[in-house]
Amino acid sequence: MQLTVWTYEGPPHVGAMRIATAMRDVHYVLHAPQGDTYADLLFTMIERRQKRPPVTYTTFQARDLGSDTAQLFQDAARDAYERFKPKAMLVGASCTAELIQDDPGGLSDALELPIPVVTLELPSYQKKENWGAAETFYQIVRKLAGPKAPPPGTKPAPRDPARRARCNLLGPTALGFRHRDDLKEISGLLAQIGVDINVIAPFDASPDDITRLGDADFNIVLYPEIAMPAAGWLQRTFGQPMVKTVPIGMGATCDFIREVAALAGVDASALLDDPNSRAPWYAKSVDSTYLTGKRVFVFGDATHAIAAARIATRELGFTVVGLGTYSRELAREVREAAKLYGVEAMITEDYLEVEAAITELNVELLLGTQMERHIAKRLGVPCAVISAPVHVQDYPARYSPQMGFEGANVIFDTWVHPLMMGLEEHLLGMFREDFEFHAEAAPSHLGGAASERRAEPAAAPIADAFALAVETDDDVDVIEAEGPIDPVWSPEGEKELGKIPFFVRGKARRNTEAYAREFGVRVITVEALYDAKAHFSR
Repeated sequence: MQLTVWTYEGPPHVGAMRIATAMRDVHYVLHAPQGDTYADLLFTMIERRQKRPPVTYTTFQARDLGSDTAQLFQDAARDAYERFKPKAMLVGASCTAELIQDDPGGLSDALELPIPVVTLELPSYQKKENWGAAETFYQIVRKLAGPKAPPPGTKPAPRDPARRARCNLLGPTALGFRHRDDLKEISGLLAQIGVDINVIAPFDASPDDITRLGDADFNIVLYPEIAMPAAGWLQRTFGQPMVKTVPIGMGATCDFIREVAALAGVDASALLDDPNSRAPWYAKSVDSTYLTGKRVFVFGDATHAIAAARIATRELGFTVVGLGTYSRELAREVREAAKLYGVEAMITEDYLEVEAAITELNVELLLGTQMERHIAKRLGVPCAVISAPVHVQDYPARYSPQMGFEGANVIFDTWVHPLMMGLEEHLLGMFREDFEFHAEAAPSHLGGAASERRAEPAAAPIADAFALAVETDDDVDVIEAEGPIDPVWSPEGEKELGKIPFFVRGKARRNTEAYAREFGVRVITVEALYDAKAHFSR
């Protein structure tokens, strides 16, 4: 058994919370002990929602296990209905309550509530959060839209040519990465194409809205991890085709427009000829050393990871050296995408494996989740967050979509700002010996302190280590070592290293030390530093 410190996804009942919190007039009764009641923390503190999530817990305690916990659940469900008056109710158990097998579905059926009740059976020890969200949405759609389904084999009636095409936008949830802003961007894009929106679900949808899903001409799957099972059922039941292209990045947005326009029977060429995005021009105009060939590692949910890899290679000129996901349900799609870049996909839920791969690949930019942001800080690597799980800072007050043409602008800014621009690199190199502007100078607003060059705290121990190496071996450069050695820096080598701009100095140090270990260099001199540089430049 492996002790988990951090996880990319919570248990499946957290996914159910995301669906319930996204919707209107829905309430979720969760059979759970004290300690599992953290919905308020997730949605009001992290996502900064203005109202509490619609979740009621039974909150049984240890002493309740010797009595009737089933009655506790029924009392909680009855009280939740009478207090909140929802139009539909979800019932289920948390991972802990699952063990006592109280059957929330059967218990709620016995109450004979006058509203639809959707029973959620979410195996907490086999599945994770995104699967729980997808299963919850699927069950809601089947329960509420199912009664209006046509008889099996019925072909959908052709659309009246005088009526504009209608679509459903499927997949956005609460606690989703930029879902709110993506909806605004894609809604505006569809209006420009000439397509009306029938229902957006589950985000801000009511049970009544779910019953109208069958009225649309086609479905748009914005987030496959959440919406694909429901969209597949709607396609089989109502004959509604689906748009699978996720419009993240310029190229994918253009592909999305073409796919939607084909299903709607409209001409969207004018929109493609004049896209409202500055990202393509910026990507072509920046210093070539600034973007081209940067080694990038991508990790996140499958949707955003696949999209990010495409943007990185086709639109920004990066080199993808690693691609992975924690979304096991979409592992096949990620593996297919990885083949395009000549890398092997990493499918894992262990962030330590991800950190090891990032360290080994010696990347120059990391595109990942909040977990990878922590990894990047430890390694000193530039990073941009592209996917959940995320920090509170990734729910900005400003408009910041990931999808559509404006999303391409946001992505460009977000990804390239952590990198050192070519002109900035040039200026830092030019002034690296300047008494005021060098990397080790104190801030200028501190007055006289700005002119005092900071001492090199590592100089003394480095000199001592160098002296020890000289005393213990006549050849201080190369030795025959049976096992791994721990190289030390000569004072001259350390001084030369200090001339390298600070933003790549850590990488240069790591590369040189790796070279020294591989080739048995005990003391890293100026010559060894440049030998390592030549080695890694091949």
